[in-house]
Amino acid sequence: MISVSHRLMPVLQTSIYPLGERALVLDPAPQAALSWALQSKLCWIAEQLRHLPSVEEAIPGMNNLTIVVRESRHLKALQAKLDDLWHSAPTEELDSRTIEIPVSYGGEAGPDLHAVAKYHSLSPEEVVKLHSQVCYRVFFIGFQPGFAYLDGLPETLHTPRLATPRLEVPAGSVGIGGEQTGIYPLASPGGWQIIGQTKEMLFDPKSEHPNLLKPGDRVRFTPVEICL
Repeated sequence: MISVSHRLMPVLQTSIYPLGERALVLDPAPQAALSWALQSKLCWIAEQLRHLPSVEEAIPGMNNLTIVVRESRHLKALQAKLDDLWHSAPTEELDSRTIEIPVSYGGEAGPDLHAVAKYHSLSPEEVVKLHSQVCYRVFFIGFQPGFAYLDGLPETLHTPRLATPRLEVPAGSVGIGGEQTGIYPLASPGGWQIIGQTKEMLFDPKSEHPNLLKPGDRVRFTPVEICL
């Protein structure tokens, strides 16, 4: 069950539209700026929908929600249910935990640290300081199992992705891609600028709770080593 803490958010109109033959998207984003209060509301709605036999998946995105039903005949009833849930959802935010992620910056762990520093006319130490002094918020999990989309990267560190993505980025790599920062839970191809690495396990399929991070969590990166 999702617990909530008290904090009011404005009432917003929503857009509900089909996605293929068995899915609907709940999208308030056209009328709203990116906000955690809105994301909390969508996560609460997703939790309620997962208890319905007709719903196969409820997948929060960045201030939107995609719902997949088991049969297309369920779509009409789902649309009515979405409208009801939107108007009855609590106007409070999710409770949150603060998770500290130890990071080794630079060197083999962060091959792009110097490139990011040069792009912004900063020293590598300044990049590490800026990156680690922020308390980030997990908006949703996607791309890979356990991959958390974090909000809060300082504008001074917004950095374009690599022109040519790497064929393999090691698990635990901490990177910057455009306006976001994040951690690769598993080894995979990727085009983010890799500035460090953590030994924390972000995804453990054998665990009762396989994802280390969940929507609503706050994340702090703690430098344990800086290789220049």
